[in-house]
Amino acid sequence: MESSLNAARRARELDEVRTGVVDVLVVGLGVTGAGAALDAASRGLSVAAVDAYDLAFGTSRWSSKLVHGGLRYLASGQVGVAWESAVERGVLLRRTAPHLVAAHPYLLPLTSDVGPGEAATVMTGYRLGDALRAAAGTPRSLLPGPSRLTAARALALAPSLRPHGLRGALLSWDGRVVDDARLVVAIARTAAAHGARVLTRCRALALAGDGARVRDELTGAEFDIRARAVVNATGVWAGGLVPSVALRPSRGTHLVLRPGALGALRAGLHVPIPGERARFALVLPQADGRIYVGLTDEPLDGAVPDVPEAPESDVAFLLEVLGGVLDRPLGRDQVAGAFAGLRPLVDGPGGAGRVGGATADLSRRHAVLRSPDGVVTVVGGKLTTYRRMAEDAVGAACPHAPASRTARLPLAGAGPVRPGLPRRLVLRYGAEAGAVLDLMRREPELAEPVAAGITLADLVWAVRHEGALDAGDLLDRRTRIGLVAEDRAAALPAAEAALYRT
Repeated sequence: MESSLNAARRARELDEVRTGVVDVLVVGLGVTGAGAALDAASRGLSVAAVDAYDLAFGTSRWSSKLVHGGLRYLASGQVGVAWESAVERGVLLRRTAPHLVAAHPYLLPLTSDVGPGEAATVMTGYRLGDALRAAAGTPRSLLPGPSRLTAARALALAPSLRPHGLRGALLSWDGRVVDDARLVVAIARTAAAHGARVLTRCRALALAGDGARVRDELTGAEFDIRARAVVNATGVWAGGLVPSVALRPSRGTHLVLRPGALGALRAGLHVPIPGERARFALVLPQADGRIYVGLTDEPLDGAVPDVPEAPESDVAFLLEVLGGVLDRPLGRDQVAGAFAGLRPLVDGPGGAGRVGGATADLSRRHAVLRSPDGVVTVVGGKLTTYRRMAEDAVGAACPHAPASRTARLPLAGAGPVRPGLPRRLVLRYGAEAGAVLDLMRREPELAEPVAAGITLADLVWAVRHEGALDAGDLLDRRTRIGLVAEDRAAALPAAEAALYRT
C-alpha cells in the first residue's frame, strides 16, 4: 500500500534525498513534525522528513492521551487557546481520525475536599466547555454534555471511590486518543501516501535555511539534504538546532497501574490537586486493563535528556493525590511502571508568553519563529492542536504554497470498517483491521499472543507497514508493551523474531 513505511522504502528514499532539492525539509517526527510533513505533502510540495530516532520518540508518546477542548485554558483566561483546542478536537473526532479518537467520560468526585461553591464553579466551566463544543460544530452524539450524578451512580462507574462523605460526582466528556504514538504513525503514513519521504534514524547535525547536514544513524554516513524551506519541529530539542529559540521545558509524569488496581473502573477520574486552583490529576483506564495516572508539572533543570525519567518523588505525589479519593489507597506495588514527558513550553525575555511563574502556568499557545537564516521553528502547543501548528509552520515556511487541506484529510485507517471484525483490531487499526486479520489467517502462527493484548501479527504488521526498524520501535512506540518492564522483557524475543518476517 502507498502508505506503508518499512526498511526497504527507507533505503530507497534515503538514496533519493541525497540528490536534487526538496520543497520542504521537516526535522522531527513527533506529532507536529509528522503533521507538517503531511500538510506540506498534501499541498503538492515535495517533502523530506527526518528524525534522529523514530516516529513519536519524544514528547508525543508521553502525553496524557487526551484530545481535549481546553477547559483548563478557559479557567486561566486563555480563551483563544481553548477555542482552538475545541475546533481541532472536532476535526479529529469527526473527520480525520474517528478510528483513533473518541469521547470518554470523566468523573469529578464530590468529596469533602470539593465544597459546593467549587463544585458549582467547575460545573460552570464544564458548561462553558460544552458551549465551545457546540460553537465548534461537534455534535452531542460525538461528545455528550456534562451532568451531575448521585453517589450511587458514581460508585457504579468507579467502585474504588471512598463512599463515606461522597455527595455524588460531576460527569464530563472529552476526547481521548487510543494511543498517541499510533496517532503519529497514522499521520506519518498518510504523509508518505502523499509522497513525503519519511526517514527515521536520520539525525540533523546542522540546519540552515536551505537544508541540513544529516547523518544516517544506521550506517554513520553523512550527507546534505537541500531544501527550499526548512521546518524545525524538534520540540524540547529545538534550541539545540536553532539557538535563538527560548524554551522552558516542564516534566509531566504518569503512573501505569496494574490491571484491576482500581476495580472495574468504567470512567476516567478528575482528582483535585490540593492547594491548586483548577488543576486535577487524571485517571484514565486503558483498553488493555492498565490505568494511567497523571500529571505532574515540574520545571526541567539542566540538559534535556533523550528519554526523561519519572522520579520517585513524582510517583509518591501522584499516589498521594489519588489516595485522597479512594476507599483504599494504593501501595507502590500497584504501580507497574511510570513514564515522563517534556513539554516544549515557550518562554522569552522577561518571561514572554508566561502567565505565571511556574511551568504549570505557562501558556500552551504555540509559536512559529523564523531564524535569521530562514529556518522556521514551531514550538509550544499540545497534541490536540498539532494539525493547526503544522499548518501554521508550513504556511510560514512556504507562503506561496496552495492552502492547507488537512482539516478534511482522513488519516491512514479512517474509513468504513468491515463488519464482524474483532473490537481489539478495530480500535488499533480502524479500516485496516481487516487486513491485519487477513494476515493472521494467512499465517496462523501470527495470532499468538505476546503481551498486553498484542499478538505477533501486530508486530509483523508494524515492521511491514508502520516503519518499525528495531525491537524498541515495536515495544515502546508501535505498541506500549514497554511501559511495564516485565512485559517488555517477556515480549522481547517475539519482537526480535518479527523483525525477520518481512
